[in-house]
Amino acid sequence: MSTFKAPKGTYDLLPPDSAAYLAVREAFSAPLRNSGYDYIETPGFENVELFARGVGESTDIVTKEMYAFETKGGDRLALRPEGTASVLRAALEANLHKAGNLPVKLWYSGSYYRYERPQKGRYRHFSQVGAEAIGAEDPALDAELIILADQAYRSLGLTNFRILLNSLGDRECRPVYRTALQDFLRGLDLDEDTRRRVDINPLRVLDDKRPQVQEQLTGAPLLRDYLCDACKAYHEQVRELITAAGVRYEDDPRLVRGLDYYTRTTFEFVHGGLGSQSAVGGGGRYDGLSEMLGGPALPSVGWALGVDRTVLALQAEGVELGLPATTSVFAVPLGEEARRVLFATITELRRAGIATDFAFGGRGLKGAMKAANRSGARYVLVAGERDLSEGVVQLKEMESGDQRPVALDAVVDELKALLG
Repeated sequence: MSTFKAPKGTYDLLPPDSAAYLAVREAFSAPLRNSGYDYIETPGFENVELFARGVGESTDIVTKEMYAFETKGGDRLALRPEGTASVLRAALEANLHKAGNLPVKLWYSGSYYRYERPQKGRYRHFSQVGAEAIGAEDPALDAELIILADQAYRSLGLTNFRILLNSLGDRECRPVYRTALQDFLRGLDLDEDTRRRVDINPLRVLDDKRPQVQEQLTGAPLLRDYLCDACKAYHEQVRELITAAGVRYEDDPRLVRGLDYYTRTTFEFVHGGLGSQSAVGGGGRYDGLSEMLGGPALPSVGWALGVDRTVLALQAEGVELGLPATTSVFAVPLGEEARRVLFATITELRRAGIATDFAFGGRGLKGAMKAANRSGARYVLVAGERDLSEGVVQLKEMESGDQRPVALDAVVDELKALLG
C-alpha cells in the first residue's frame, strides 16, 4: 500500500475510465479542427497579474480560489485557473494578430486549478477543452462557437442539456445598468464581502449562488432593459443565426457568469443531471480583454467546456460511448523461439497500424489466454514449436472460438483484411 495519496480535491484518471475522458476531449476538439481552429498550448502557470487583470480582482477565482506562489527568484506566479487569459497573452506575445488573417482561431486542452471546496463536479484540478476566436467583432463568430459546442455535446449522445443565453452590453450601455444595479443592491441585507463587491463589480452579486442572496434579487433591474441599440441589434443577430442552425436556447436575463472580462454575448451549457454543479461549459464575448492585458483592441469570443462534468453528464444520462477495444490482436508465444518470432510479428502488425499486445512475462497458455480475454482483443495469435516448424501460427477468433492455421508470412495481410 502506497504511503501517498492524490491531493484533496483531485483525482487520478485510470483505465478503463480514462478512455471516456479521451473520447470527450476528441468530441470537443473535432468540430473545432474542422472549422479552422488551430491548436495552442500554454504553460500551467502564469504571472499572477495576468489573471488579476483579465479574470477580475473582484472575482472569487482571484480573491479566493487561485493557487498563487512566489518563486525563489521573487516572481509572483499562479497555477492557471482558466484558459482564456493565457491564450490571449500567448497570442499577443507572438503577434499572431499581426499575421493579417483575423480572427485568429485557436483551441486548447489542459488542466486548470482552483482552490475550492471539493464536491462532485467541482474539483481543485479539472480538465477543459476551450476555443477562442481573437480579433473580430461579428455575431456570426459568437453563433459559430455556440453551434460547434452544441454539435460536440450531441455527438457524444447527450440530450439533457440546455443553452442559456444573454447579453451583457458594452462600454456604452453597461455603466448605466451598473449604476441602476448598485442602487438596488445597496438597499439589500448583504454581508460585508458582498457589499464590497457591489462597489467593485455589482454584476458579480447576480452570480452569487447562495440562496439568501438569490432570494433578495427578485425585482433586480435586468441588463436587457438597458442595452443600447447596437447591443440589441448584435444580440438579435446571434439569436437569429443560432435559431436558423436549429440550435435551441433559452434567454436568461440573469446570466452573467463568473469572469469580469465578458461583454455582449454570454452563454452557458447546463445539464439537469448534475445537481448544484449544473454548468458543463460556457463562454462569451470579451471585447476589452486584450486592452486590459496591454494589447491593442481585439474584440474576441470563446468558450471552455468541462471534460470532468461532461463525463458525469454522460453517466447521469446512462450514455454508453461504445469505445473500441484498445487491443485488436493479442500474441501468445509458447516457448522461447515462438517468443522471438511472435515479438517480431507484433512489431510488424503495429507498424501496419493494427493495435497489438503481447503475453509478456513468460506466463503459461492458460494465464496468457486470460490476459488476451481481458485485453478485449478480437483475435489471438498462438504459436509453439510445432507451429513454427510448419511455418504457421494459430489464429483464433475470440468471440466464436474458431481457430485455424495461417502462414507466418501471411499473418499481417490476413489480419489487415479481417480488421478492415
